[in-house]
This record gives sequence, C-alpha cells and structure tokens, in this order.
Amino acid sequence: MAPKPRNPNPSGLGRAIINRKIKDARRQEESKLVRNLHDTFLSWVRLMHSFQFATDLDSSSRLKSVTQERDLDEFLNTAELAGTEFTAERRNVKIIQQSASATQNPYLLTEQEEKTTLKKHSEHKQRLRVPRRPPWTKSMTTAELDKQEKTAFLDWRRGLAQLQEEEKFLLTPFERNLEVWRQLWRVLERSHLVVQIVDARNPLRFRCEDLETYVRDVEGPEGEAGSGEGYRKSLLLINKADLLTAKQRYLWADYFDSQNIKYAFYSAANAAAIQQARRDALAAAQAEAAALADAEEQHQQALDAGIEEEGPDDSDDDSDYETTDDSSDSQDEAYFSAEEDSPEGQDPRAKVMSPVDLEEWFASMAPDLSKFSDASGNPPTRLMVGLVGYPNVGKSSTINSLLGEKKVSVSSTPGKTKHFQTIHLSESVVLCDCPGLVFPQFATTKADLVCDGVLPIDQLKEHTGPTSLLVKRLPKDVLEAVYGLSIKVVGTEEGGDGKITAENFLISYAIARGYTRSGQGNPDEARSARYILKDYVNGKLLFCHPPPGISEESFNEPTHEGARLRAAGKKRAPVTRVGKGADTFIPANVQVAPSEGGSILPAQGTGVKSRNLDQDFFENSSTLSARPFIQSSLRQGEAFTRATMYPHQNAVANDGTPIGRRGAAGAPGEGKKKHKKMRRAKQRSGKGYD
Repeated sequence: MAPKPRNPNPSGLGRAIINRKIKDARRQEESKLVRNLHDTFLSWVRLMHSFQFATDLDSSSRLKSVTQERDLDEFLNTAELAGTEFTAERRNVKIIQQSASATQNPYLLTEQEEKTTLKKHSEHKQRLRVPRRPPWTKSMTTAELDKQEKTAFLDWRRGLAQLQEEEKFLLTPFERNLEVWRQLWRVLERSHLVVQIVDARNPLRFRCEDLETYVRDVEGPEGEAGSGEGYRKSLLLINKADLLTAKQRYLWADYFDSQNIKYAFYSAANAAAIQQARRDALAAAQAEAAALADAEEQHQQALDAGIEEEGPDDSDDDSDYETTDDSSDSQDEAYFSAEEDSPEGQDPRAKVMSPVDLEEWFASMAPDLSKFSDASGNPPTRLMVGLVGYPNVGKSSTINSLLGEKKVSVSSTPGKTKHFQTIHLSESVVLCDCPGLVFPQFATTKADLVCDGVLPIDQLKEHTGPTSLLVKRLPKDVLEAVYGLSIKVVGTEEGGDGKITAENFLISYAIARGYTRSGQGNPDEARSARYILKDYVNGKLLFCHPPPGISEESFNEPTHEGARLRAAGKKRAPVTRVGKGADTFIPANVQVAPSEGGSILPAQGTGVKSRNLDQDFFENSSTLSARPFIQSSLRQGEAFTRATMYPHQNAVANDGTPIGRRGAAGAPGEGKKKHKKMRRAKQRSGKGYD
C-alpha cells in the first residue's frame, strides 16, 4: 500500500501560529517604513519652507505676489508669521460631496440664493478691511517694526479666516504676501493724492471702500504716529470708459454723485490710439516735407543746368500740409464726438477725459501742500499722486498714456512693478506707482471671479460655471452675431427649455473652429471655453454691470444693439470644412418658402428632428401609400395592420431624417473582408476656412 501523500495546504494550530507571527512581523516593518517616510516628508517641508522665508533672499523673490495658497502652504506661512513651532497630527477626514441638481449648474447660485448672499455681504461689509500699518515712530528699531507689522498682518489674516468660516463667505483671492502690502503702506504715506483705478465694466468689483477710509486715517506728512491729522484725499478713476456708452456713463455718474464719490472717466486705450495717430501724422508730414525739399533741390539743379522742367505745385502742397496740422490739432475736440449730440453726451460729468484734462483734474482736486510741510517747515514743491488698483484694470496703460502725452519715454515704467517707483510727469506732478494689489472682496461664486478677470483663465479647471454665467448675460443672437455661429437650442418638446446652454454654445464654437479632442474627434469644449472667456475679459464679448437699482437687460441693451449692427451681414462660420471662396452665409430668421404642390412647413421654433419629420410627411409623402395596409373588403384597404413596423422604417439618422433599407442594414466597408464590420477611423470635425 502506497504511503499517504503530504497535504499541500496543511492546517492546524501550529501552522496558524506561524502565519500569525509572520504577518505581525511584516506589519511592524511596514508601519516603521511609513513612519520613516512621514518624518522624512515633514523634514523636507520644513527645509523648503525655511528656504522660502530665508532672510537673505533677494527683493524680487520676497515681493512675489501670492493670491492663492494650498492648505499646507497657508498653514506653514501662518506658523512662520507667528514664529511658533508645530507638530503634525493625523486626523480622519471624511469628504461628503453634495449631489447637484440636473437642471441647476452646481457652480452657480440660484436667483434666491444670490439675493440672500448679496444681503449678507451688505450686512458684513464693515468687517472687510485692508491691513493697516501699526503705529510707528522714528525712534523704533528695525526689529521692533518688523515684529509689530508681522503681528498686525497675522491678526488681519486671522480675522478674514474667521469671517469665511463663521459666515461661509466666498472672498476673492487677495494678496497674502506681507512685502507687497508694505509697498502699499509706503505709497500711501508718501502720496498727497491717492487715485484708485477701476474697470468701467464693473467698477464696484474693483473698488475698495475701506482703502478710501484708510487714506483718511494716515497721519501727518509721513504717516508717523502722533504727527497730526492727515489731509490726504482719494479719487476714483474709471478706466476703459470707451466700453461704456454716454448714457451708461451718465447713469454711473448719478450713482457716484449720490454716494459723494469724486470720480472721472478715462480711456487709456483711446488716448494711446490718438497719440499714435498724431505720431503717424507727424511722421507723414515730415516725410512729405523731405520729399518737397528734394524735389525743389532737383528742380533748382535742373534750372542751373539750363533744362526747362515743370516744377511741383508748391501752393497745393503747402495747403495740404497745413490741413494735416489743423486736423491733428483738433483731435482733442473730436474726442467721442459721435455721442456729443445726445443729452447724456453733453453732460460734463460723463465726459471721457484726455490726458491733459486728467492732469489738470489731479491739480484741481489736490489738497493744500502747505499742510504737508516737513520738520523744517518747508512745504513740498511737487504734488505726489499715488496710483493703486488691481493688476488687470489698466493701471500701467494709464501711466503710459499720461507719459506719452508729455513726450516722456515710457521705458522707465517696467512691465511688472515689484517696488513702488516715482515717475516725473511734469514739473509740478510726480506719479507714485504702486505694485498691483488684489484687495479682499466679497464674491458670490468663483465663476464671477473668472469672468471679472481676477482668476487666471489658463489655470481654469472647471469651465461650465463661467460659461453658463456668460450665456446667461449675453443673448443668443449677440453670440451668434459676434462669432458667426448657428447655436442649437433644445426646445420644450425635446425636453429642453428653449434657452441657450453652455454645452451647445461650446460645441458650436469648437466645431466651427476645428477644436477636437484626441480619440474619436469629439468637440474640445474646455479649449473653446478658454478662448471665449478671454474674449469676454478683453471686451470682445461686452457686458457691463449696471449701478445698483438698474436692471442688467435695460442697461446693456444699447451695447447689444451695437454688437448686432457691427455683425450685420457677417459671414457665418462653417460647421464642416469648406474651400476658399465658398459662400457659407446664412441670413438670420430665414423663412422657408413652400415648394410647388407641397404644404407650408410649421413654425421654425420646433426642433430639428420635428422639422425633418414634418417635411418628410407633408412634402415627400402626401399619401399613405407607403404604409402597410390591411387588404380586405371590410377595411377597404385603408387601415394599418398593427403598431409594429418593419425594421428599416424605424431607423432614423441623427438629424431625424428616415434611413432606407440599405442605410439601416449598413453600407459594406472597404477591403476584402466583406463579412467584417466597417473600418473605424478617427473622426474629425471641420477645420474652418482655408
């Protein structure tokens, strides 16, 4: 008898004890490895953080603007400012994601939620403050000043964090670097007149009310504590005013007057364009004068040689030259002359100032310089104007336009201002340029921040919210007119609401521009959203926020009407590839004429599938001969057999047109393998015009 074979899977108490010891030893080794990795990571984070906040860093690295931080970076920066040590503790955190409604975009607020949020913003507006520089004197040491400023800045950061946590407020990404705020403090202390520059499309978003209060609180001529009362004044400069109509500027003027705000409308883009036109006209006049001088010299040489030639008509050339000079000198008077005939355009409050007018306005609104005398009693000889504002409101272009008007080289103004700098505008006015600052402001959603240009579009990860807000603000016909698109709208009979959606708009734009994703060639909606949002921020898609108490529709109606007029007769973008010279123009509101012997189609407001089915029924098959009937004497051959229909009669294409028997069965693919399915290839949409 053969011996009993050994069990390959032995079991028993001894084997269970051995397995348990092996598992315990392996678990201890793994936990030790995890602890070592955790300690190594914390050491690396502390090392990198110490490098970041080293005292021997150059000024450009310390002045890097920081508006958004990760949770770990924010915790480490707060610990560094407080000067305290910390130990990491492990916590079990459970993230619960809220289910979003199918009809409401989860990244936008409903109308009722937006009203409630705005009401809470007005109630807690006083808690949104700009960080103040703590009181200082000239007898304090550098270390004392540094410690005092860090403590005050940390208290300010803590107050904003409590406001966000307690009231669940959403704040704009504000500046979190202390060195940048120190530049603002120095500008306010040195300036006699502080000008806050805002964007005309949304002035209240970019205006910081607490900054105006802070300007009045700065003491003495240099800001030293106990040096006397402050006499500084603050003004509001509304840049990009060329994007507003005369009536819109008139409405904003009424609002600012009711709030007792000193303001002025300005357009740096128009001022730069006028200056460039003057330079071009001057260059053309100089070239013409040089050509006349050469012609006269050649004519004189010909006369000296005894050759009779017909000379140029000097009188006509001189008259043309004088006309050119007169036209260039009268360009200031033609500033926005198209709107001067309206009552709103004749109102001096709604006038868009030129650079010369703006400098005169600075001088007229300036405080008495004798109140800013130094210790020896000598008043300042020049007016110091401090310019502050968001980085994207056109502050640099405003400075360049002022310098260009005074024939001063604009190369002294760098593209990215790290330190505040003084620029001599004239013998009596000096500009003090402050680095661009992002002030803390209330916001309803992050989509608002993207549309206002506060958040960078290139780093956008969620595009449906901002695009949905964009299509909510702009009508469908305006979007179609600007881009030459035919945007599909889902009607009520197809399960929609008859309004334009962000998805349909992005798909239409992507197909017309040829933006596709790799793979099956589906439209690239994210790429389309980035281009469209940049057009919105740059002003190609123009929407202006109204003053409080005025509806957005009535305020932007002139703007939308102007966009429709500019796009009248514009060629529509193709939905498939077309060659050069192809006419793809599709006029708006086309009424299809009835064919001969056919019926008139229903209204064009129905869906695409419904229109195709109605056309097939009313025009192509006016009788029921193509339907299966009962062939009997009782029904006279005019009744349907049953509800079931043949397979080829149930097949329809994507646009709703019926597919025949061959189309329903599927066309055979190319190649020798007739029994295999069709060869698949990468599908791409049209690439637009050649």
